[in-house]
Amino acid sequence: MTKFLHTMIRVTNPDATIAFFNLFGVNEVRRFSSEQGRFTLIFLAAPGEEGVAEVELTHNWDPEPYGGGRNFGHLAYRVNNIYETCAALAAAGHIIHRPPRDGHMAFVKSPDGISVELLQDGNLPPAEPWASMPNTGTW
Repeated sequence: MTKFLHTMIRVTNPDATIAFFNLFGVNEVRRFSSEQGRFTLIFLAAPGEEGVAEVELTHNWDPEPYGGGRNFGHLAYRVNNIYETCAALAAAGHIIHRPPRDGHMAFVKSPDGISVELLQDGNLPPAEPWASMPNTGTW
């Protein structure tokens, strides 16, 4: 039997990344640091998803650029209200790269450029400012 455990993304600023995920209800559940290995692992999960579907943030203490072959597609999370979630992310200074014009789906990027897809369960009626907002680049 195969069981999904977690997805790992490398991050340069753990505090900024954790704050980003906290904005839509994904929180730190545990942490492990290795002095010898010079890294910290931080596991995040949505409430009730602990140990089931987690994101592992890997922070390597020695700076390293993450581009090219170290890319990652996207993470996806269902949210209670896509408009409220996008408003909270925008108010915190994050760009909504694909606004929720359809009341169902949006894309935003983490502080390290990881695309995060936000999905509404079903569709909310179109609402401004989202309905007329254009995409702002790749997502």
